[in-house]
Amino acid sequence: MRLHRLTITAFGPFADTQEVDFDALCAAGIFLLHGATGAGKTSVLDAVCYALYDAVPGARQIKGGAATKDASLRSDHAPAGTSTEVSLELTVGGRRLEITRSPAQTRPKKRGTGVTTEKAGSGLREYDSTSGDWRALSRSHQEIGEEIGQLLGMSREQFCQVVLLPQGDFARFLRADAEARGKLLGRLFDTRRFAAVEDRLAELRRGAEQQVRAGDERLLGVAQHIDQAAGAGLEQPLPARQPGDPALAPAVLAWAAVARSTAHERRDIAESALARAESGQAAARRRLDTERELARLQQRFADGQRRADALEARRPAYEAARARLDRARKADQVAPALTLRADAERAHRTAAAALDRTRARLPAELTDSGADHLSALERKMLEELGRVDAARGAERRSAEISSERAELDRQARADEELLADAAGWLADWESARREHQDRVETAQEAATRAEQLAGQLEPARAQLDAARARDALDARATESQRLLNSARERANDAKETWLDLRERRLRGIAAELAALLVAGEPCAVCGSDDHPAPARAGAGHVDQASEDAAFAASRRAEAAVTEAEREHAFVREEYAAARSAAGGSTVADLLALTERLGRDHTTAHRLAAGTHAAREALARAEREREDRLTAQRSAENRVAARTSRREALDHEQTGLESELVRARGDADSVAAHADRLESRARLLAEAADAVRDFDTTAQRLKDGDDRLADAAFRAGFDTPREAAAALLSGPEQRDLTHRMDDWQAEAATVADRLAETDAREAAQRPPARLDTALTSYETAETALRAAITALAGARRRSAELAGLSRQAEEEVRRLGPLRTEYERVARLAALTAGTSTDNDRKMRLESYVLAARLEQVAAAATTRLLRMSAGRYTLVHSDARSGGGKRSGLGLHVVDSWTGSARDTATLSGGETFFVSLALALGLADVVTDEAGGARLDTLFIDEGFGSLDDQTLDEVLDVLDSLRERDRSVGIVSHVADLRRRIPTQLEVTKSRRGSTVSLRTGGADG
Repeated sequence: MRLHRLTITAFGPFADTQEVDFDALCAAGIFLLHGATGAGKTSVLDAVCYALYDAVPGARQIKGGAATKDASLRSDHAPAGTSTEVSLELTVGGRRLEITRSPAQTRPKKRGTGVTTEKAGSGLREYDSTSGDWRALSRSHQEIGEEIGQLLGMSREQFCQVVLLPQGDFARFLRADAEARGKLLGRLFDTRRFAAVEDRLAELRRGAEQQVRAGDERLLGVAQHIDQAAGAGLEQPLPARQPGDPALAPAVLAWAAVARSTAHERRDIAESALARAESGQAAARRRLDTERELARLQQRFADGQRRADALEARRPAYEAARARLDRARKADQVAPALTLRADAERAHRTAAAALDRTRARLPAELTDSGADHLSALERKMLEELGRVDAARGAERRSAEISSERAELDRQARADEELLADAAGWLADWESARREHQDRVETAQEAATRAEQLAGQLEPARAQLDAARARDALDARATESQRLLNSARERANDAKETWLDLRERRLRGIAAELAALLVAGEPCAVCGSDDHPAPARAGAGHVDQASEDAAFAASRRAEAAVTEAEREHAFVREEYAAARSAAGGSTVADLLALTERLGRDHTTAHRLAAGTHAAREALARAEREREDRLTAQRSAENRVAARTSRREALDHEQTGLESELVRARGDADSVAAHADRLESRARLLAEAADAVRDFDTTAQRLKDGDDRLADAAFRAGFDTPREAAAALLSGPEQRDLTHRMDDWQAEAATVADRLAETDAREAAQRPPARLDTALTSYETAETALRAAITALAGARRRSAELAGLSRQAEEEVRRLGPLRTEYERVARLAALTAGTSTDNDRKMRLESYVLAARLEQVAAAATTRLLRMSAGRYTLVHSDARSGGGKRSGLGLHVVDSWTGSARDTATLSGGETFFVSLALALGLADVVTDEAGGARLDTLFIDEGFGSLDDQTLDEVLDVLDSLRERDRSVGIVSHVADLRRRIPTQLEVTKSRRGSTVSLRTGGADG
């Protein structure tokens, strides 16, 4: 990959368009990117990364949503009409491409006032060398990202580590522990598949373990059921095993066999006991049946004696009933005559009462009239009633005309009210229509205003949040600076203490050597066997333990300084980002602005919500106007029609009135006169009928008396009254007959009962002993039920234990393959997780792969480190076990050829740390490039760190960087070290000002 040209507009600190000619910068092989702090050196690299990956490097990535991130890329110095855009021209994979990116941003509306949000855009073009023109390839974010990713062969994180070499990150990498190194290497070399293998094996182990434990728990559950089914008589207890114990299955099977055999023995014993109980119960049953039969016969004979005595006591009543029944049967011959006479008497009384009631309603002159005279008067009344009925139709029509005229009057009043109401409503129509239209227009204007305010509200809220974060981070930055200063002071004091102790120990080192002398053995310094005057430790002597403790304290203090520097830099970066986003406004001003915009937006939104209701109200008012006009025209037509109808009704009613006057007579109406005539005719008819009924019933009563006297005499009764007293009803006669039949049947039954031979013989024997036999039988029955219950329980327990034993055997067979699979997976999971005893170095699978990559990186870095350190230092990978029981595999040591000893990279000084981390970064770039597919990287950037080098080391480092040109590479150094501006003639200078930063190219002292 080779960069050619970068164009930046309204990006970061750059307000207007700035162009970077990488072809001119890379021509010298090494160029310097310098400028004052905060001018925007790093922003140039951010623009390169943003053009390639649509995102800035991870350390400067803004947290939050897409809108917040994109807003952070825009320059605060840029005019409102200038759009933020980055364009990069490069050659990669043999193709010359141009990538253009623009983030989502707000811009003034082309029509009207306010702002609108413009979506993020991307564009990819390719240069056609044949035609000499640029050819558009895509404007899709996803397609461009996939195309660039395939051509570069690396992710954004890999690119930022390989092309934009961040020295601070590699310095921390040198001092970090194995876990931190693993995280970085894992991102660069994408070892997620190996971690996924570890996780998958761990997941399989947990799943298999869960299945085994579930199987063991099921087996224990079956054993619990066996224990419950076996009961309290089982001598051997349930095996005390836990789920997961391999010995659980055989122990449960053996214990189940013991429980099953014990249940079989109990079943055989219960069967023998049942046979004995059945024999005893049968004998007791036979004795009980014999005594019951004897008691029954004795009771039967005694009952016959009692019934015979009772029957004899009822004999007088039987004879009286028989005599009464004979007399009643004779009276039945007189019953028809009695019935006829009673019916005639009732009819005569009824006719007399009706005649009395009718005569009371007749006039006095008619009370003694006969039936014929009353019928003649009735016929005269009916003739007159026929003449009056002819006038009833005219009277009904006159009443209908009156009702119709009343209805016309009611309709006239309703139409008058409707016309008055319509006239009043239509008179106010124009003002009402204008009011509805004004409401619609007001709501539409409010909707437009709400949309404008919504576009202003969100940026104001984001700026308010940034201002709050800025104020909070300001105090944090002050506190982190104070902590950093304190840490530096403590580190200086700890280092001075260590150096002082080290110097004092070196002055008294002779005493330490003398303490190792042994009489007769040669001295390690001079070789003499004679030790005449060994040195002795003086007052305040410092031993090695004290020096080591001071050294360790010094290293801890330096580590604290590093951590404080990292924390302070992080806070400062966050503060700068928040201050840039907040601008120069205070929280109070932004809060007031946000609240005002919120209130205005709420008010406008509330008014805009009434747009639909206002339009509906206008439409309803227009529909109501049309309805009222239609109703007004209909009412006017009905008024004219009613006038004609009323005139016709008046004429018709006048003609009917003369006829009705003649038909009414002295009554109020024709109907009243007709009702009176009809009532009189009906009364006369009723009176004539009553007279005729009275005469007829009197004759029937006389005939009945004659027939009754003759029938009583023939039946043998002296008078009809005597015959009536002897008369009985049918139910009474049937009751007497049934009682006589019952007495006779009872007499026959008792005679048969007393004649039975077996009952008479049983009565002569001693009384039956039923209670004794019953008690013996109940005892035998209880024993039999107990034996049956015991046998059923023994059989059920035996069958249940047999089934549970089969279930336990099935669980054991099913558990065997699961346990085998679990043991296999558990061994693999422990091996890849580094916890197995077979894994001597306790290395995880991912750590093992990363260790191989780290070994390659260390070998590649050593090639350049030897040149930078004049052959003194070599970087080697170490897989030694870490202290504190930690796992191994990602250690880094520096071998010092001057002393021949290896030491941890955390012990390097500031300058040593820089060029070792630079060598490590270059080596990592080579390895990652090969890992990513071998894509050629022709342009590299190194960010800061050169100020910690002395002149000689700086020359050696620059020689190594200059040697990269042998591979046709260009190196850009990002630094503000003044000495580099003298050593590197080709420079890209970034200059800051109040109106934004600018870039300028200098080659050999000339401006470009």
